[in-house]
Amino acid sequence: MMPAVDFEEYRSMLLGLAYRLLGSMWDAEDVVQEAWLRWESIDKSEIREPRAFLVTVVSRLALDQLRSARVKREAYTGPWLPEPVLTTEAGPMDTAELRDTVSYATLHMMERLSPPERAVFVLREAFELPYDQIAEIVGSSVANARQMHHRASVRLAEGRDRFQPSSEDHARLLTRFIDAAAGGDLEALTELFHEDAVAYSDAGGKVRAALRPILGQHNVVSLINGLLNRYDFTTTSLIEVNGLPAISTRVNGHPKVIMIDIRDGKIREMYAVLNPDKLTRVRPD
Repeated sequence: MMPAVDFEEYRSMLLGLAYRLLGSMWDAEDVVQEAWLRWESIDKSEIREPRAFLVTVVSRLALDQLRSARVKREAYTGPWLPEPVLTTEAGPMDTAELRDTVSYATLHMMERLSPPERAVFVLREAFELPYDQIAEIVGSSVANARQMHHRASVRLAEGRDRFQPSSEDHARLLTRFIDAAAGGDLEALTELFHEDAVAYSDAGGKVRAALRPILGQHNVVSLINGLLNRYDFTTTSLIEVNGLPAISTRVNGHPKVIMIDIRDGKIREMYAVLNPDKLTRVRPD
């Protein structure tokens, strides 16, 4: 007889899986709660592999949610960015793949994938599922699952450094950014950004912010300079978000969290989340 299995043993892992698939911890929690309800309603004696069963249930629920969420995200006011979460709340990160697939830059890039491609990539990369199980979850052949994984891997590798910068590299660059911004040193700020830099701002129409991505090093620096001249930035500090350091601050009294992606030792992409609904889990100071 199979020993009793406690759903709570798997909750953290399932939340991490659903969050990687959805980019929203709110939605991930809804999916995991629905999985728990299904788990409670079934005859456990018929489940030979509880982990595989629960991963399948959560993945399919998340896929359904992701398909409907894409329509909402297309109608979102301004750029839609993932919900940042404190590293301690992002689920297990005991492998490099688990850490990379929850990084903010990776979550943002995964928005370019189709829902099945995203599921295949996460299930294979982060959770090391065999292709036959992945194919069953997403409703495809094994060969097609392999193709989707390859396509997703190629798309996510485009434009990224082969060797990802360390947490210390992120912290150093963010500290230099804070110092240059505080001192109004435009030359130092410009030096920090890649020539192909892009800045995204997600305010959801609830706080004033750029409604389109800002492209190019000089345009990004001009945006930052304009914000520094117009608004007060207070209580700026570094926090650990999605496995890497990020900036927590307040702009004119509104909380704001800034994440970055690094290429060639410089800031290639900057993600600023101002939508208060997305900042409840990072607790800005």
